[in-house]
Amino acid sequence: MRKGYFGNFGGQFVPELLVPPLAELERAMQDIMDQQEFKKDLEQVFAEFVGRPTPISRCANLSRDLGFDLWLKREDLAHTGAHKINNTVGQALLARHMGKACLLAETGAGQHGVATATAAAALGLKCIVFMGAVDVKRQSHNVRRMELLGARVEAVESGTRTLKDAINAALRYWIAHQQDTHYCLGSAVGPHPFPLLVRKLQSVIGEEAREQFTRQTGKLPDIVVACVGGGSNAIGVFHPFTGDKGVRLVGVEAGGQGTPDCHHSATLSKGSYGVLHGTHTYLLQTSDGQIMPSHSVAPGLDYPGVGPEHAYLKDSGRAEYQVIYDDQALEAFYLLCRREGIIPALESSHALAWVLVNKDGIKPGSVVLVNLSGRGDKDLDIVREVESQKH
Repeated sequence: MRKGYFGNFGGQFVPELLVPPLAELERAMQDIMDQQEFKKDLEQVFAEFVGRPTPISRCANLSRDLGFDLWLKREDLAHTGAHKINNTVGQALLARHMGKACLLAETGAGQHGVATATAAAALGLKCIVFMGAVDVKRQSHNVRRMELLGARVEAVESGTRTLKDAINAALRYWIAHQQDTHYCLGSAVGPHPFPLLVRKLQSVIGEEAREQFTRQTGKLPDIVVACVGGGSNAIGVFHPFTGDKGVRLVGVEAGGQGTPDCHHSATLSKGSYGVLHGTHTYLLQTSDGQIMPSHSVAPGLDYPGVGPEHAYLKDSGRAEYQVIYDDQALEAFYLLCRREGIIPALESSHALAWVLVNKDGIKPGSVVLVNLSGRGDKDLDIVREVESQKH
């Protein structure tokens, strides 16, 4: 496989001014991350600050209803309430080893921004977070959390004022401040080496789940399901299982409202090949290559591209990617609240909804693992707004 590529996907399609910091980051990954000192520091931060390992939990009530075993990987129990913290503390630690003084981030749902601000505060770094103005309004609670943690939040007013535009603004800032700033990219997207770096840090999810299933049940799950926006939680839980051919890998994309001509975020299911934010992957684009607006009721899935490794897994046939609509995700959200006492993120609700929608096609006695990538406290204003529009 070519350096920086997953099959035909990935690469480094960037302005010349971004090549030096990307080369510096690649060298740092090679020189620092495999050292015993770094590994020891990361394990300590994971255990003492993040709260790893997160458990796997069997959903007793839903398993009884469905006729097969439904398990959750509880990333919602990690510090800050989402898997995002795995990536940010790892990158913050790497940045400190590189001698950087500031973490730069972009965020959609706000969870990556909160996780970056948290990691920066814990490791003594400054933090600047770019966020689309629409998302600033939708995720005001998380904006307040970032500010409490000492971060400066920059609202982006250009374009659709969502995650895509926040990434553009963050990349421009990085070009101007690369000497003392590390860009803590939040998903397994962007130019090489970011998809590899984020997967390396998020793979702790799948590594733990694989060991926990083997120890607790004596076997591996039959199906592993995860939501996919940029795809960091999904690649984190998928990667350690890719060599297990008997384990079915299902990525779930956001289909939006499901009405004709609606905006959605189903890049793998309904997109086409192109280049966005420095990487070759599947995109939502017009016939002449203009990026189309995306949408999901889950802000963290609202992105018109996807990580290049997911594009490779789709085309190679190792993973499958399917679509869930806003209403189906909300039904799953309510069901997990009321049947299991767990409030899931709307992003994770898409993965759970796939299981519920496809329950008749899953053999009785099967074991299904859903990666519960985050908790839903941050989404309560969105849920309330959707409810008010129905009445």
